[in-house]
Amino acid sequence: MKIFDKKIQSKLIDAETLAPVVVGVLVLLLWDILVRVTNLPPYILPGPLLVLQTLIADWNELFPSLLITLQITVVAFIAAVLSGLLMAILFTQSKWIEKSLFPYTVILQTTPIVAIAPLIILWFKNNTFAALVVCAWIVAFFPIVSNTTLGLNSVDRNLLNLFQLYKASRWQTLWYLRLPSAMPYFLGGLKISGGLALIGAVVAEFVAGTGGAKSGIAYRILISSYNLQIPRMFAALFLTTGLGVLIFVSLSYLSDFILSKWHESAVKYEN
Repeated sequence: MKIFDKKIQSKLIDAETLAPVVVGVLVLLLWDILVRVTNLPPYILPGPLLVLQTLIADWNELFPSLLITLQITVVAFIAAVLSGLLMAILFTQSKWIEKSLFPYTVILQTTPIVAIAPLIILWFKNNTFAALVVCAWIVAFFPIVSNTTLGLNSVDRNLLNLFQLYKASRWQTLWYLRLPSAMPYFLGGLKISGGLALIGAVVAEFVAGTGGAKSGIAYRILISSYNLQIPRMFAALFLTTGLGVLIFVSLSYLSDFILSKWHESAVKYEN
């Protein structure tokens, strides 16, 4: 019976993996048919085959730029995780601190990064990489703070009363109760923040317009659009999108790995 259940479960997993692949193939086929039937020129909409050929031909230029954008994204994401987690812990230690500072994190989130990026780049004029990291950090910071604060404040009140009954210190309550309870919220924030860090890095690169050997993928997209090299622009967009998907999938696997043994959202049942 267990072997039969495992076979059914493996088939369901295969179906879940196959479904988006089929949809992607259908979209590419419809895209190719549209370009061929309407005879659209490449500078308006290139076909998927031409985009693939351009990606292979320009790989030596596009991939190093993608790695630079990835570096900015990773540094900004790590900074957002550390600062967001510490800020959320600080909020849960004092309601006055939370009420005083949380509105400013909301303001930071709602301020358009396109509007303040030129100012940040001006402040860090001698270090463009740091300026781009700060811009990406601003975008990625809020989901960590918001989700983790919600998780830390969503502990079971009965368990919280039990900790107070046994005279647990704030540190013990935080380490043994609040942080484990907040883990699903924190990991959910990571999945949101990872993609936003990439978006922030790309937007900051657009604003900075930095060229040369150390330019990110956004600069390649910008120059390609200026020169009407639309297949090259699509190839760069494809790489950027693929990187975003890879970040999300990696963080999803991390979340499942951490939660799969004990949390209802990730535990797999045989039935």
